[in-house]
Amino acid sequence: MSGSQLSGVDQILQNVDLASIQDERARKCIGLLLNLVESLTADLRKAQAEILYLRQQLRRGGKGGGGQADPSKEASRPTPRSSEKQRAESPEASKRGKGSKLERIRIDREQVLKLDRATLPSDAEFKGYEDVVVQDLCIRTDNVRFRKEKYYAASSGKTYLAPLPQGYAGEFGPNLKSLCLLFAHLCNMTEPKIADLLENVGILISDGQISKLLTSTLQEQFQQEKEAIVEAGLNSSRWQHIDDTGTRVDGENRHCQILCNPLYTAYFTTARKDRLTILDVLRQGRERIFRINEEALGLLGQFGVSQRVQQGVRQLPFHQDWSESELNRRLADQIADLGGVAHERIVEAAAIAAYHAEAGHIRLLLCDDAKQFKLVADELALCWIHDGRHYQTLDPCVAQHGQWLDQFQKRYWNYYKELRTYRQDPTPQQATQLRDQFDELFSTVTRYEALDQRIAKTKANKVYLLMVLDHPEIPLHNNTAELGARTRVRKRVVSYGPRSEQGAKAWDTMETLLGTAKKLGVNFFHYIRDRVSGAKKMMSLAELINQRARTFDLSPSWGGK
Repeated sequence: MSGSQLSGVDQILQNVDLASIQDERARKCIGLLLNLVESLTADLRKAQAEILYLRQQLRRGGKGGGGQADPSKEASRPTPRSSEKQRAESPEASKRGKGSKLERIRIDREQVLKLDRATLPSDAEFKGYEDVVVQDLCIRTDNVRFRKEKYYAASSGKTYLAPLPQGYAGEFGPNLKSLCLLFAHLCNMTEPKIADLLENVGILISDGQISKLLTSTLQEQFQQEKEAIVEAGLNSSRWQHIDDTGTRVDGENRHCQILCNPLYTAYFTTARKDRLTILDVLRQGRERIFRINEEALGLLGQFGVSQRVQQGVRQLPFHQDWSESELNRRLADQIADLGGVAHERIVEAAAIAAYHAEAGHIRLLLCDDAKQFKLVADELALCWIHDGRHYQTLDPCVAQHGQWLDQFQKRYWNYYKELRTYRQDPTPQQATQLRDQFDELFSTVTRYEALDQRIAKTKANKVYLLMVLDHPEIPLHNNTAELGARTRVRKRVVSYGPRSEQGAKAWDTMETLLGTAKKLGVNFFHYIRDRVSGAKKMMSLAELINQRARTFDLSPSWGGK
């Protein structure tokens, strides 16, 4: 088809108006054709993006994308129209809490600047001072030669040396070690760049020495702090945010799980991202346990496991916690010819049932609609922003379809604002009204097929999207976890990935300390230096989480339990 023909078709699509067609059958037929055009256009865009991606790979000599997301999938998505304006808070609300920048600047020294009286008129009178605050930085070495007194006692045959000051061990001091951690995890600098910077200010240190500082020195202590943070964070509320993103370890694809709430953020690099992995994260890596009970049998029914297998599982003892090897042994003895898929479903169901039987397990997860997050907690809340993105990615070529999409999105985000208002002052009557409004809004039929299908999918998630009506303390979105994921993505873009399991653990540990310190308003450098120096004068992040959790009840709708 020539360019002029395409232009003509495009003009028709921009001007078509189904309401102006009087004949009902013709109107229906044209509506079907327009939806077919939308479908074929979407397929064409996807194919063009894949062709472009393959051409790029051929130009690179067939080299892969380094384990990152397939660019063809990314390119096939139209540029989304941001929903920030539709869901933004009022200007008055956004201004709250902002203070003067000058109030937050610490003054290190004062200097009085005097005028030469000889240059002033004879009648000039002193009227005080006018303050000007200038921020500056002094970067210099503090290399110390410690002369340790040395004694020898013939009576004992031993030599006695004066110890180094607290925090000093090896050839680098606590400030330098703390700065290396700061540069690597807060500033996302690579090890060679850290070495370049330090060399320019007079520090002689190699890439290998920096790598050792980042992955070995004091990591055991920081790992213990991370574990304490996760335990305190999980105990601070009965609901949690969770999300994941891609990561790599020594060139192999892995997954990074981000677990958080308003008081902390924790990172876990995992080999898989299934339900068992999510349970491992929530159980802080303790040995897996499994239990057969009525809940496990109900889950087997949901998973579509055959009646024969369900009957076999029913014969196993109930309400007993088993290790994975014990469960496998009992299944082998009880059920002959147990298939691999059925076995996986039984293991999943028994692990979920065992977790739910534990005291203090997480009652609700706020996340996107990835299947590995479902059924893990008692309840599930879905992110409205994530759901709204599906509408943002619709890119109709028919003008009337675009109008219908814009009109529906306006109603969508107005409803979102009503939910946000409800959280401030929830009442049962308002919750009932919002449920009715949800049914009305997501029963909309526009005759734009892709939009109608998306609306139906949102409606199917009603229970999860309206969980906020039962638990007003939970946010309407999963932004805090997604922002946590961005920390790993930025680190991954700069440093590609750690080269060892030890390095991966260091990434998880330091990003957990960094993310949690930010949420608690703790200066990351000061905290790291406090730990590296051995002073430990600052309250631990885990203790701060416990303190804040006692002050602010994050789970009032669960009775704080």
